[in-house]
Parts: sequence; structure tokens; C-alpha cells
Amino acid sequence: MTRQQLWPWPAGAATGIGSLPGTDIAEAQRIVVGELPALPHLPELPARGPGADLIGRTGGLLVELPVELYAARWRIAPRPGRDLRRARDLLERDLDQLAEQAETYAGPVKVQAAGPFTLATAVELPIGGRLLRDPGAVRELTASLAEGLRLHVEAVARRLPRASVLLQLDEPSLPAALAGRVRTESGLGTYRPVDTTVARSLLSEVITAVGVPTVVHCCASDVPLELLRTAGAVGVALDLALLTDLDPLGEAIDAGLGLLAGVAPTQPPSAGRAPTSAQLADRVRGLWDRLGFPRRQLAEQVVVTPACGLAGASPEYARAVLTACRDAGRRLHEE
Repeated sequence: MTRQQLWPWPAGAATGIGSLPGTDIAEAQRIVVGELPALPHLPELPARGPGADLIGRTGGLLVELPVELYAARWRIAPRPGRDLRRARDLLERDLDQLAEQAETYAGPVKVQAAGPFTLATAVELPIGGRLLRDPGAVRELTASLAEGLRLHVEAVARRLPRASVLLQLDEPSLPAALAGRVRTESGLGTYRPVDTTVARSLLSEVITAVGVPTVVHCCASDVPLELLRTAGAVGVALDLALLTDLDPLGEAIDAGLGLLAGVAPTQPPSAGRAPTSAQLADRVRGLWDRLGFPRRQLAEQVVVTPACGLAGASPEYARAVLTACRDAGRRLHEE
């Protein structure tokens, strides 16, 4: 097997993390397909309101576990209702738009959803309190999410029969759940830490059930890289500015984990302009050199991305960042 076959993206690829500004899904999808031709993604537009946010969107995928909004929070509902219909309708509209604009696309396409622990941290039980407090509820949620994501990936594959699907699980809350830092509703206490073995098992359950290459996105300084790798993730998406210890990353990359390198800031710096592709390529190259890996691997194992979602950016800045990421990936590949 050649090295290029180890990762489910072409050498020199760039992609977005997920969210974009605005409410026009047709325009957002045009930008993604145009600016990120090697690894486009299904954009999320949370400005459209509840059901377009990460948690509501993922909640709409759950099987036999309906969700609803209550006091501006998502919770498990006794039966499907208006909030769930809205979330599913928005996603269906987005998939139709993806199919229309990428009908002949034949490469990898990325879709995103919240992972089980971030979902369990955000969604509440019918009686109150986060699902995270009930290990049985977390297991039930994981099974429902695994089946829902399997069906979702199948739906994407039907619409884009020549493409291959890459799944991104967003797990920003995983480090806090593992460390027992998730606060209770009163704010006076925290939920008990999730056991590492349990976390690995449940993440693996989702990844195995979906059956496509999966990367995990986590913007934190203490991402459990070895846990994610051994759970079956093929890559990890990180905000490189948050990394304080490079040794675990080096070990994970050496063991074959792909890296979605978040190097472009989600908001413009004081100068107000997006970084150039040369600046982004330098940041990725600098990290790679500090880790001590040969340059020939870089463009194959690393995908250039923004640091996180771009929903809070201006449309002009978001587009400029995606363009810079694309061109940075090409620079790294051409070296």
C-alpha cells in the first residue's frame, strides 16, 4: 500500500471545520465546492436558528430518541414534534443542495455531527439534568446516534454516488467529560468523570457502526489523542494554537493518525485581513518540523483547515480563509 492510500483525502487537501456565516445554504455550498475542491464539506449555518445548530442538527439524526427545545435547551422529548421536524427539514434541504451542486463530484466529501459525549453534555433528560449524569442514558444515546449517523451517511452516498464520505465527529466537550469538569445545572458541582475505557468503547461503537473513515474534531488543549486513535478515528482536527504539549501529537502522528491542522484564525487579526496561504503553509510546516517528521509525509497526512467553525466571521473573511487554506494545502503539496 502506498502512503497516499493511508488517508481518505488527496495530498494537499484543505477543508472547513463545519459552520459558516449567513442563512443561504445554496450560496454557502457554492463557496465550499468552489474553494475546497479536494475535500468539500456539508456546511452548517447556525444563524438560521434552532435545528441548524450543531446540537439540534445532530439531535435530528437520532433514531427513536426524539428531541425538543425547552427553555432554549435541547432535551429528550416524549414524542416527535415541531422542533424535530424543523431540524430534519433543514438538513434535508441542505442535502438536496449538496446533491445539486456536487452532482458529478467524485472525491471525498465531509459531513459533521456532534459526538456522543458532546451531545450527552448538551442535551437534557426529560426530568432535568444533562444526559451525561446517567450512564444508561449515554449508552442509549450512543446507540441511537450510531444508527442515525449510519443512515445519514447512506443518504449522502445515495445523493453523491461517485463520492466517498468522510465523517467528522465534533467532540469539544470530551476532555471536560473525561476530567469531571462538566458542571451541573446549579453550577455548584460537577458530573463524575467518564471512564476512559467507556469513552473509547462508545466512540468506537459509533465509528464502527457508521462504517466510513471518521475524524474527531476537538478544540481544547488536552485532547485525548491516544483514546481517539485507538477508538478507530483515522484523523483528528485540532486548533494548533491551543496545543501546549507536542509530544502526544507526535506519538499519534507517528502511529498513523491523520491531522486536520487548524491554523487559520476564525476571526480576523488586528490588521483585519485574512492570513495569506504562505503564512498558513509556514505554520503547518513549522509544526511538522518541530515534530521531526520528514517533509515528504506532510501534504499526505495533513489537511489544512480553519482553527474552528466560521459562523461568527463575516462572509468575506470566511471565504478568504477557505481560499487561503486551499492554497496553503497546494503549496505544501508542491514542495
